[in-house]
Formats: sequence, C-alpha cells, structure tokens
Amino acid sequence: MNPTRPKPFAPRDHSIQPPALTPAYRSTALRAPLQPLLRVENGWGETTGPVFGHLPMGDLDDDLILNYATPGQSAIGPRIVVHGRLLDQDSRPVSGALIEVWQANAGGRYRHKNDGYLAPLDPNFGGCGRVLTGADGTYAFRTIQPGPYPWPNGGNDWRPAHIHFSVFGEGFAQRLITQMYFEGDPHVALCPIVNAIPDTAATDRLVARLDMDRTLPMDIRAYRFDIVLRGRQATVFENRMEGI
Repeated sequence: MNPTRPKPFAPRDHSIQPPALTPAYRSTALRAPLQPLLRVENGWGETTGPVFGHLPMGDLDDDLILNYATPGQSAIGPRIVVHGRLLDQDSRPVSGALIEVWQANAGGRYRHKNDGYLAPLDPNFGGCGRVLTGADGTYAFRTIQPGPYPWPNGGNDWRPAHIHFSVFGEGFAQRLITQMYFEGDPHVALCPIVNAIPDTAATDRLVARLDMDRTLPMDIRAYRFDIVLRGRQATVFENRMEGI
C-alpha cells in the first residue's frame, strides 16, 4: 500500500513577518535578497523529514539553572520556568518535537567568544538547553531571566531581555527559529528588530505572560509561551538566523 501524502503546510503569511530589508535594523541591508521570493509547493521533502535525530536527552538538558553549574552551585539571576504548548496550523498539539533554547545571562552577556559586552560572565551558566514536547504538545524548562544588552545598531539601541527558540516540527517546512520576550519589558517597544514586525498582533505572540498559577512560592516564577508552527496564528520567524 502506498503511504498517504501528508497534508500540505499552510503558506507563511508574509504580511506579519519582518521584511528582509528594514532600514532601522541596519544589518539587514547587507543580507536582504535583491530578488522577490519564490513560492515552492510542498513536496515530500517539506511535509516529512528531515527533522532531528532522536538522541537521548540529558538529565539536565531542560534545566539551564544547573546544567552548566559545578556541583552544589547554580546560575545567578531571577529563577524562572518557561512553559507552553507547541501547536500546528490546525491548533493540534505537536508531540515529540525538539525545542532548543539559548540566551544571555542575567547581566545580558552570552557565553560566546564574539560577545564583548562588559557585563561579567557567570561561571555557572552556559546559556543553552533543550526539551522534547509531550504527547499533548506541552514543554517546560528552567532558566534564569536574561538581561537586556546594548548592540551596535544605532547610537543607543538595546535588545530587550529575550530567549531564542529553535523548533523542529513534524516536517522540514515547520522549522522555526524565533525569540521570546517578557511581559512588561519597556525595551520591547523600542527595539528595531521587534519594530520590523508589521503586525502588532504577531508581535504580541512573541511576548510571554507571567503565569502565577505555575509560579512556585519562595522559589521560581513562571512564564507561558505558546508556539504555533505556520497557519494564521503562526509564531513570527526570526529574521536574523545567526543569533542575537
């Protein structure tokens, strides 16, 4: 019996996605394509794999507070848990999907050789982790709330506190790289990268909400961030693939 072709993925709605060329986000001038985009119909290569190799997860892969710390130590900064659901274009849960995250430390500095920000490194914080979604599409990981940091875009531009997400769905066309911001951060409205998104509702879907129901008293605050892979309510795709 021939296998059934998977349902095609909804095309990306470019009216809510950041344009490739955004003058206020200066480095886009160096990499924006000169020719219009071409739409390619979904084939087997887009609706199925490759996704990711199902390697065993480490015991602390989903705990950025401890996964780089020496025994008996932990990362410095406000302790938070980030949780939510991963959904497809029809609001169905996506199970067994790999979510990778990376971020700056509480002072706003990445553990990367090219990060020259004067904030100190935290010897007990590596800034990366990963988690698999459950049968109902839920995920959760522990970390510290990252700090904002300056970046050489304009005279006084600062990135809001954010966490990067890399998501592998059920097919290659569901691949998503995005950023999560925090409710109440005044830098969100000032950021040229955020302001490149032409749709305010799409911007709002990148902001995690404080969740007091999942907050543990005297321990850790919780933020909820749901992710939608394609479709009308899709989470915005990051337009800077390499990171910060």
